[in-house]
Amino acid sequence: MAGRGSRLRPHTLTVPKPLVPVAGTPIVEQLINDIAKLVKQPITEVAYVLGDPAFFGDDVVSHLKSVAQKLGAKASIYRQLEPLGTGHAIMCAADSLDGPAVIAYADTLIRADFKIDPVADAQIWVKKVDNPSAYGVVQLDASGAITELVEKPTEFVSDLAVIGIYYFKNSAELKEALQTVLDEKLTHGGEYQINDGIKGMMAKKKRFVPGEVNAWMDCGNKEITVATNTKMLQFLAEEGEMLVHPSAKLENATIIPPCFIGKDVVLNNATIGPGVSIGEGTQINNATIKDSIIQQYSLVENVTLEKAMIGNHVRYNGNHTRISLGDYTELI
Repeated sequence: MAGRGSRLRPHTLTVPKPLVPVAGTPIVEQLINDIAKLVKQPITEVAYVLGDPAFFGDDVVSHLKSVAQKLGAKASIYRQLEPLGTGHAIMCAADSLDGPAVIAYADTLIRADFKIDPVADAQIWVKKVDNPSAYGVVQLDASGAITELVEKPTEFVSDLAVIGIYYFKNSAELKEALQTVLDEKLTHGGEYQINDGIKGMMAKKKRFVPGEVNAWMDCGNKEITVATNTKMLQFLAEEGEMLVHPSAKLENATIIPPCFIGKDVVLNNATIGPGVSIGEGTQINNATIKDSIIQQYSLVENVTLEKAMIGNHVRYNGNHTRISLGDYTELI
């Protein structure tokens, strides 16, 4: 999670993208908790690869440590100070690469029947897509094992796109393979990629198998993040999660589910939902809002909004509809 999330600006000017909330919970926390539920095994460590300490500072580190501690796991913090690719990022956490491990990119959310194959050496989670030429895909043999990784194929190879979640029975084997990639300077566009480490393991006859997810949701830009928020709310509602905090105050207000309404939110003369997340301490007056994200401690008044994204500590009074306002913005 070392990237700056430039496609999600202005919401990532003050907060790293993995800490932007979706359905009321920061993206990376949602992902970690979902993986923890799905693997059905004790988690002893959560290792984070962060970027520059000037951006990923003490507040970020403190939050990430608390996420690990809630799982009864220790948190390890590593830094990737240069954008040298996924393989390089993973090797920044080389001290934690030992034994079984899940490796995940922190801007992806999933829903899956997450079964780890006990026989395979590694597993790569995939999703069927309509346009495989836009993705990295896996090629399978007759037994269902992965034989090749192909990046954005110009001719059809398969429709199973790699989503950025991997399991290694012994992550030390990946570390050894990636060390060879670094030593031999095997780069693509100046970056070291995890795929080259995986191919090195395959060359040593390590067996890789696919795992398929039911839903794969991205948080790449504002429009996609808002859409992901709506989907996540639907999933959480179906799973029986409590989405409206009991401290929320409703005064002549209607909530059309699914919505996330955080602690101490005030809704006054408002119709909210479906698909809306409102963070702690925010107040909404005289508004109709659907399919939107409004973060913490903001004041939003006299609006009709759809597919909007509003940051923390914002003051907004207006009649625009599809807005994107970063933290501490005032339009009054």
